[in-house]
Amino acid sequence: MPDFDYDGKTYYNPVEFAMDRVGGLWKMPILWRLREEPRRYSELKRSIRHISDKVLSSQLKELERDGFIAKKIFAEVPPRTEYSLTQRGIDTVPLIEEFRAYGLRLMGECGIETDAESTP
Repeated sequence: MPDFDYDGKTYYNPVEFAMDRVGGLWKMPILWRLREEPRRYSELKRSIRHISDKVLSSQLKELERDGFIAKKIFAEVPPRTEYSLTQRGIDTVPLIEEFRAYGLRLMGECGIETDAESTP
């Protein structure tokens, strides 16, 4: 497959392209938390330990820009914003489930104990 450019960046293979969209430390955990229902920013922030406000905001903007999540702003006082998965985001859930299962297996092989039910 030849190299290709998208949005000002050169990619060398489809895995690199996909991982640039949903990879990294925070995007999959965000998508995972949105899999069952829409969530507000504050709910995401509480459920993802150690993420800064700046990083959460930027990751949400990137996921929205790339079509994985939708942002809905309610005309209320104070304003309420919810994030939900789009069809593209829904399509990532089985991949995240596979990564999660693989991660749990690796952790077990390394002697790391975890509560699989509560671990996203």
